[in-house]
Amino acid sequence: MSKPGPLSILMSVLAALFGVQTEQNRQRDFANGNPAVYITVGVIFIVLFVVSLLLIVNWVLPA
Repeated sequence: MSKPGPLSILMSVLAALFGVQTEQNRQRDFANGNPAVYITVGVIFIVLFVVSLLLIVNWVLPA
């Protein structure tokens, strides 16, 4: 197995956040991936998700 690239890391994090990660990809990530990269990308996506929800709620509901 080869080291996962940026697109592969992005897709793995998104799949894991939605709970649909395949066993093959999970094994690849754990065998060849750097955990810090996956954690960093995951935290960034969670922060972006929360911020986008806050912006949508503030836009829909009047102040």
